[in-house]
Amino acid sequence: MKNIKAVIRIHAWIESERGMILGPGRAMLIENIEKYGSLQNAAKKMGISYRAAWGRIKKTEEVLGYKLLEKNPGGYQLSPLGKELHDKYVAWYKKIENYALKESKTVFPWVSTPYEGDE
Repeated sequence: MKNIKAVIRIHAWIESERGMILGPGRAMLIENIEKYGSLQNAAKKMGISYRAAWGRIKKTEEVLGYKLLEKNPGGYQLSPLGKELHDKYVAWYKKIENYALKESKTVFPWVSTPYEGDE
């Protein structure tokens, strides 16, 4: 079993009794909106419809009670609260991933490597 290379992947999200707040997919959507300045382009990049992307953003805004996005002349950008939430989630998520990778190396007999993403 020592010749096995295992990739450690963690799926951690935050939800409330009112619904999903944030998970890896929504964090990636928010990041892509900021990167591409457009909900349409972010949705295309992720292989989801504009309607699905918009629905996820609106649901999170509804649960939180504040806007994640602000309209600008070219599309959308993150609101200050949206950016803060995204940045805190990403930092929290990275800590969880690092801990899981470290622990996997002490628990399992194979080589554990971090997940590097699809890009």
